[in-house]
Amino acid sequence: MAKATLTAETVMNEAVAAIEGVLVATDVDDYTDDDKITPREVRQFLARLRLLEGVPFSNLVADSALLPIESIRFFYVDRGWTDALTQGALSVGTVNTGDRAQLDRLYGAIEDEIDSEERLVRLPGGEERQAGRAGLMTGFLLRSRAVSGWPGLHVRAYAREPDGNDEEILPESHPDRLKLLRLERLAPAVMLALFDGMPEVVHIEEPKRGLQFGVSLKQTVANTYAASIPARNVQTANYVDENGNEVETMAEAKRLPVRFRPGSPGVLDLANTGRAFLEDDSLGMGSELDGAEFALQMIRFPYRQVFGDPQVTSDFDIAAVFRPTLSKEVTTLAADFERVFDAD
Repeated sequence: MAKATLTAETVMNEAVAAIEGVLVATDVDDYTDDDKITPREVRQFLARLRLLEGVPFSNLVADSALLPIESIRFFYVDRGWTDALTQGALSVGTVNTGDRAQLDRLYGAIEDEIDSEERLVRLPGGEERQAGRAGLMTGFLLRSRAVSGWPGLHVRAYAREPDGNDEEILPESHPDRLKLLRLERLAPAVMLALFDGMPEVVHIEEPKRGLQFGVSLKQTVANTYAASIPARNVQTANYVDENGNEVETMAEAKRLPVRFRPGSPGVLDLANTGRAFLEDDSLGMGSELDGAEFALQMIRFPYRQVFGDPQVTSDFDIAAVFRPTLSKEVTTLAADFERVFDAD
């Protein structure tokens, strides 16, 4: 009669299979009513961890010189690194070999659940839920006074620019727009954004909160600036050039000077500025200053910065940035070697 041979591997596989056979769902998805292996609190924690929440800033930017003042840095996120981060967090709950073997078998299902939860960390109201496995994740770090000056900056990323222009705003559920997985100020002047995919165009725009006046500043001498605004015809609301002819863009319009109060740097003198408007015949103003006409000249729409606009071309060779070059010392050393070899 043959004797059965038991090995440690056989016993472990049987034990894990028995455990898997009695596993029950610990939670139910509120959106799909699907059973979930991972409790909701754990799913939410791991999803936020994959979005780099709780990761020290020194692990994102090793040196402050990599993110200088008034700069933006776009990047890819290595999914292997974030998966290892979640695996390390899950391993805290394992005690023995059986726990680790069970976790290894279940990690594929847990990862799928985290993929779904990742898109729920930031879910705008009224937007449809996006499902599917997590793919390429990209983002940017912005260090600028714009972050501290306008805490509610709008950020939009598009896989393809909508209708070839920068004006139309598509919902996040649109196939041409990338979902914004995370948008957070890490410091008063530092913003982090993460996108669900690879953008072709990114828009960063001032918040649209009511009406606002604005001027353009141009430095004349050290610590001295001149302010101006583009001229509009108040009868048609169109921009006008130096000859009083209507033009289409703000860049083509002539500039109207804006006055400052004497002895008060940075404080606008609106009364004298309005008188200067009245003296300009190309603006179509009457004999008296009207508040609506004055506002039409001074009003400024939220500024929008577009990165990656395919319509903007440049002669600059971006490949030159990544082309390796030799220093003068190494080049000189190579020439010395050549002379030695030629002498031989």
